[in-house]
This record gives sequence, C-alpha cells and structure tokens, in this order.
Amino acid sequence: MATRLTTLRSLMASHPTALSAYIVPTADPHNSEYIASVDARREWLSGFTGSAGTAVVTKNKALVWTDGRYYTQFEEEVDLSLWSLMKQSLPDTPTIEKWLSTNLEAGSVVGYDPHTMSREAESPLQVALKKAKIQLLAVSNNLVDEARIELKDPPTERPHNDILYLPLNYTGKASGKKIEELREKMSEKKASALIVTALDEIAYVLNLRGSDIPYNPVFFSYLVITPSKVLLFWHDGKIPEHILKNVEEEGVVLSGLPYEKVLPTLEKMARELSESGDGDHYIWLSSEASEAVHRAAAGETVLQKPLNLISEVSPIALMKLVKNDVEMKGFRQCHIRDGIAVVRFFKWLHDQINSGANITELQAADRLLKFREYVSKWTLSWMKKDFMGPSFETIPGAGEHGAIIHYSPSSDGPQREIRNNDMFLLDSGGQYRDGTTDITRTRHMGSPTAEQINAFTRVLKGQMALGSALFPKGVKGNVLDTLARKALWDVGLDYAHGTGHGVGHFLNVHEGPSGVSWRPYPHDPGLKAGQVLSNEPGYYKVGEYGIRHEDLVEIIDVNKNTDHVRASNLLDDYNGRGVLGFSTLTMAPHHRKCINVELLDDFELAYLNTYHAKVLDTLGPILQGRGLLEDYQWLAKECQPINRQ
Repeated sequence: MATRLTTLRSLMASHPTALSAYIVPTADPHNSEYIASVDARREWLSGFTGSAGTAVVTKNKALVWTDGRYYTQFEEEVDLSLWSLMKQSLPDTPTIEKWLSTNLEAGSVVGYDPHTMSREAESPLQVALKKAKIQLLAVSNNLVDEARIELKDPPTERPHNDILYLPLNYTGKASGKKIEELREKMSEKKASALIVTALDEIAYVLNLRGSDIPYNPVFFSYLVITPSKVLLFWHDGKIPEHILKNVEEEGVVLSGLPYEKVLPTLEKMARELSESGDGDHYIWLSSEASEAVHRAAAGETVLQKPLNLISEVSPIALMKLVKNDVEMKGFRQCHIRDGIAVVRFFKWLHDQINSGANITELQAADRLLKFREYVSKWTLSWMKKDFMGPSFETIPGAGEHGAIIHYSPSSDGPQREIRNNDMFLLDSGGQYRDGTTDITRTRHMGSPTAEQINAFTRVLKGQMALGSALFPKGVKGNVLDTLARKALWDVGLDYAHGTGHGVGHFLNVHEGPSGVSWRPYPHDPGLKAGQVLSNEPGYYKVGEYGIRHEDLVEIIDVNKNTDHVRASNLLDDYNGRGVLGFSTLTMAPHHRKCINVELLDDFELAYLNTYHAKVLDTLGPILQGRGLLEDYQWLAKECQPINRQ
C-alpha cells in the first residue's frame, strides 16, 4: 500500500498543474453505491473494502472519511501507519472541504476525476475551497488508474454482460408507458432532453436487467430521452435483436450507441440545440449525475453560452420509489420463498452446532445460498424459478465479527468457526425476478448472557416500535428514526447506522431517495403507500458481539378497518392528510431464547406473538406440503406464543 500511495503522490506532483491533494471517492461514472472492480479505486489505494468512503491524499497525509458502519472494519483492514480514519458520523469530525480549507495553503490545487464526482458533491466543495483561495481542478485522466498502470496492476475491463428482459407480469407497467409519463413531465419542464445516468433508473424505465455489478441487476449504460428518440449508450452500441423486439412490443423504439460515446454525443446535442429555435433550451438530469455529464450536457466546452440545466432529483427515482400492484405482489411472494430458505437454514445451523460440527462463517453463507436455490426450484405453481442470486454479499458475523456492521469474511487465510457460545448475526438477501429481499436475524448458538438478552430485547423493542407506528402521509423518514432507538437510548445505548433504506424491485437492495435515519435524506419526497423500506435497528459491542433485527416493510394506507394493530384506535386521519403504517414482508422468527419478556409491555408481547403466528401460518403449510416435517416442527417451536412466567 505504501508503494501505491508513493506512486499516486508522484503523479500528483508531476501533473501539469501540481496537485496538493487528490480526492478518491467510492464511485463510478453513475454514482452507484456498489461498484464493479474496475471502479474500486479507493479500495485498491487504501485496502479498505467498505462500500462507502472517500479518500483524500496530500503530500504527507492519507485519510478516509466513512460512516459508523465501517469504523471497526477500517481499523482491521487498513495500515494505520499510512492512513487515518475520519469518523464522519461524529459531530467533531470536519467535513472534507473544511479539512482541506484548514490544512492546505492558499493557492493550493485539489484534483478530482469529474467522471466520479456528482454535481451535487462538486458544487459545495467548489464553493468552500474558493473561499479559502484553493482551486478545485477537474482531472480528466483518473490518477489512480494511471498509478495502477504504472505499477503493472491495471484496472480490469468494464463489464458488459448480457441484458435480461423483465416481462410485464413482473414489472406491471410497460416501458413505453413509463417513457410516455416522463415525456409529459419533460413537457411541463420545457426540457429538450432527459439524461439518465443512474443504472437502476435505466433498468427500471426499460424493464431490463443486467449483471455488470455484483449483486445489483444493472448494466453499464446511459439513457437519453428526447420528445422523439430514446438513445441507449451501451457496450459497442449493438443492442441484441431480442431486446430491441421486447422493448418495441412495449412501445419503445430504442436506438443504440457505444457507451464511450456519451460525452461527445451530449456535446454534439448541445451544439445542435443551441443552433435551433431561439437557442434557449433546457436539459434535465439528476443532480447526482457526474460533473463530467453536467458539463457535456450544457456544452460548456463547445458553446460560448452553455445550455440551461435542470439539475435536481431524478423523476425516475421518484417514479420507481412507489411500487405498483404487480411489483408489490411479487415482493410478498418472494419473501415467502425467502422465509422458507432462512428458516430451513437456521434449523440446519443449530443442528450442526449442537452436534459439535465445525461450521465456518463462509460455509454457513454457502449453505444459505443453497437453501435459497433449492426453494426456487420447487414446482409449486407460484414458486417459479425466479431466484437470481444474492442481493448483496452475505454478512455471517459470529461473535466479535457481528460487531463489524458490514462484515465480510475473507476466503483467504484462517476461517472463523461458529461456536456454541457465539451470538451469530446473519444479514442476507436474495434477488428474485419478482422482488428483492434483505433480512437480518440474530441468534445465539448456546446460552446467551443476561447482557446479550437485554440488548437483543431492546433492539427488538425498537424494531416493533417502528414497525407498528402510524404516521401522516408525506412525513419524511428521518422523523421516525427515534422510535427505533428509544429503548436503547433509555439505557445509554445506540447504533451508528441508519434504521431503514429503500429497496428496489429486482433492483438495488439500497434504493433512494427515501429512508429512515438520524440524518435526513436530502431528496426524500415524503413517505407514500407502496414504498418498501427496511426496518433494522441494532446494537454492537466491539470485540464481542453484534445484534441486528431487519425486516422489509411495505407502507400501506390505514383506516379504522385496515388490518393493522393500531387501526382500531384511530380517532382522525391527521385532519385529512391521511394515515400510513407498515406491513411486514419478512417471514422468519426471532430467537425466543434471547428475549427478556420482562422488558416487553403487553402491546409488544401481543405484537410479537401475532407476528410469529403469521410466520407459522404462512410458512408452515408449505413445509408440511413438501414433507419437510422436521423443519416444520422446528418452526412451530420457534413460533410458539411467548408468555409471562
């Protein structure tokens, strides 16, 4: 790692405009949260594998800003003699722009790759550094890539795997209808073009999926929609005939262009628009699109007077946020299949540990995958062969590893076995053609301590408090965050991550722009019926154990007649604003052995027993019907009503 830093610093010094600092975000040209190996520059440079974080390298400092999910992981993975951790969740930690303004001299130059920084991130950085008389310079050739080439460790080729068509019986809305609605919005904005750069948005609009980024069913591309054309920049521009036919049947005539031609094509479009009509044209794109795309779309390098840009939250992000009836039906069905797999896995794992077998974390993750694959092959009419793989890398945290919030066991070196005195945190999910799952269950493999039982119960109280909440339509998710933390806060405990994220429909397991967190989501439009969120409070004792309970929930409209635990108590609908609540999609029991009933009030106890009864009533007949009687008996025992002594 020292050689990599030295090589980067040499390139910074030899740049035509010598750079005092260089910024390396965790990003690709599409502002994806999870990235392909070709874009893993910060990971290559620092050794830190977390999915979020920004590195800043100066002549004598190397720092990474990341959030509370990754503090422990950073300290385990990174050479701390070379790198410093900047804990961005803490109020005393300066922002990147504040640190640069304070630690660099006036006249310094800070470099960045405009392809991997969004306009939304670039603008405040530009303003802050300008006040400190520091120049922020776009460097078109990524210096980390150049360092890799110089060290004979070049980045891999950008993947362009096959594209998959997702039929209407899964999506519920034709791509032609989606584009028609977008063109109506474009007309309202007087926009001459809509430029789409987020990969999940492109996949959603066209009812297509891919596999270019592990666990994320997306494909590297750009999409440009005009009043008369739909242009897809993909691979070499040759879109397979069956894909063209599929989207044409849904009302879209798709034209293909090479992926690498997007910026010159946008510049050409800007030039042509400037010469047509009165030359006063608007281009609409997401503020999360890269700085490079913003500049090309406006024609900044080819026009004396650049075009006007409408840079704001993407209309597609808001469109796909609310699932239609077909998508929601798919979510409910895939969670039943997923629940079967998770229940069978935990029964198997307990049997193995109780018998004295040596099971490693990686072996447990592999076995869970096989259970998901096996269930997807069942021939029940509604259990189609729709399992497409995990929705993220499984987190099988045994003992102290459970306290690493996004833990990932390495296949190299010694393997951690799951022991009979371990608290075991398993966070996993599946990608299905009809939906996406994300579930965390924490179970003790032997006899939990009183401390662990109480922490487990307080996390569960928080999950139930959020899961049973009623709230007005349009409330932003961060308003609800305290509900999930209160039982922990009451005794001075907390967790350093958000409480809930949006989930895509056979798309990214983390989907914006809504969520539930102590930090506001900047583009949260307010919660609406039809959204799918996670509900996942936790507690982590570093070096000992971790606890997290995660369900996916759908937001539903609630009135006095709705099947919701609090519906009958409604007195009004927030003065006509409307009432929303959550309905839990996830189907898997909580570990009875880890619950302190004395910490639960009567409402919570009834809520938990009702949930367990629903799990048993839903999954039990399927297990019995498949002849899996031992699995059924295990589930029935785990779902027995919990009573006070």
